[in-house]
Amino acid sequence: MLTKIFNNILLLLLIFGTVTSCGIYKPTDARKVPVNANERIKKNMEEGRGFRLGSIGNNKGGDFLFASSNPMWRATMDKLSFAPLGVVDYGGGIIVTEWFGENASDEQIKISIRFLSNEIRSDAIKVIIHSKKCISINNCKIEQVENNTNNEIKFSILKRAAEIKNQDLAKVKEDIGEYKIPGKDF
Repeated sequence: MLTKIFNNILLLLLIFGTVTSCGIYKPTDARKVPVNANERIKKNMEEGRGFRLGSIGNNKGGDFLFASSNPMWRATMDKLSFAPLGVVDYGGGIIVTEWFGENASDEQIKISIRFLSNEIRSDAIKVIIHSKKCISINNCKIEQVENNTNNEIKFSILKRAAEIKNQDLAKVKEDIGEYKIPGKDF
């Protein structure tokens, strides 16, 4: 009798733990989610959130979340390709250039990019620019620059990241083909 109660309590705790470990509920915008279930399935599959049995046995490797698969990271590396890079830390989500400038100029700049999220949104990235003006080798003044250049860099990165994401989705769609929705396409 006592073991039966203990087993029931253990089973309830196991079920509760399993259900609550699914994650925190994320509210969605009803305007962005299709009402039709088949359209929702297709959208989720195209975004890589779905599950397909059709890819079993084609001997491909898995999908990994390295820097090369993150559109924001790739776009930033592409846009900062003109500057020498000092710190590049994918795990920490930061890219910092070395001081650079024109050859004859006594002014140099350093650009820092901080990734606050992997999503392609304007609040997912922070661009910080520092300016260094030197009178002599040991006499330099460094200050943070707050102007339109920060936003121009940010929006060029976001635009390029959106282009990369669309190219990646098109490639996945080309590799896998159209999605067949059970009950509709069979």
